[in-house]
Amino acid sequence: MNLNKLKGTGVALVTPFHKDGSIDFKCFRKLIDRCIDGKVEYLVPLGTTGESATLNKDEKRAVADFVVETAAKRVPVILGLGGNNTQEILHSIEEQDFSGVDAILSVSPYYNRPSQKGIIQHYKIIASHCPVPVILYNVPSRTGSNLDADTTLELAHEAENIIGIKEASGNLEKILKILKNKPKDFLVISGDDAITLPIMACGGDGVISVIANAYPRDFSEMVRACLDGNYEKARKLNFKLLDIIHAIFADGSPSGIKGLLNVTGVCSEHVRLPLVPAGRSALNKLEAVIRG
Repeated sequence: MNLNKLKGTGVALVTPFHKDGSIDFKCFRKLIDRCIDGKVEYLVPLGTTGESATLNKDEKRAVADFVVETAAKRVPVILGLGGNNTQEILHSIEEQDFSGVDAILSVSPYYNRPSQKGIIQHYKIIASHCPVPVILYNVPSRTGSNLDADTTLELAHEAENIIGIKEASGNLEKILKILKNKPKDFLVISGDDAITLPIMACGGDGVISVIANAYPRDFSEMVRACLDGNYEKARKLNFKLLDIIHAIFADGSPSGIKGLLNVTGVCSEHVRLPLVPAGRSALNKLEAVIRG
């Protein structure tokens, strides 16, 4: 695929729920259209922010089909498809209809705490079986393991079907090492809204964003300003959103972003257990930040 289509802002889509926990597809459609109208470059359903851990197989299939159908090729769709059971992921790949899916985002194996050798073998076998390109996802705060820079670089250079990484380690020194030594056509994508600007200033290619659910136009404009080298404009937009970005993570994610989406009338605040909605104190802070 043309990797330029994935330079910019991807949205880590929330999965809207009704009060009874069922998926609210009416609000989901509104959210998707709002993000596309806000000029984001692509959509990422079934990730961490989409609460994929509490969706069953039928629901995941329904979400994937719905996002592809609603996007209607207006923007690329990157499907979250990962886990800590390599064989089960291969089975999911065999069952998945990839029509309208441009790539997958595959989280590093969690809980098992594999060695770097195990992580490399895990991703290589996924890449060899997947009919669309694979983007690595490193988020050690959630997985309990970490892709070393050397691991990422080995996969970038040796696995042809691996096209990039969403880096959410928050470790700028490690990200710089990847940026310095990666292949030219390997994407380095921020997984942290708050440090997207510095990552891009060092050569990053964009972000898979949480805040873009609520502020797709402003955040995607900030990222495009970085890609254009207009850092004066990017700083202004970044500082405009920075307090809100911090506020939505104060009481956990995606509870915080769903609280914000509820306050702004996009969808409800409902999440699935073991998550609970953001507390009143966190919502008060959000509302105060919005008011300025």
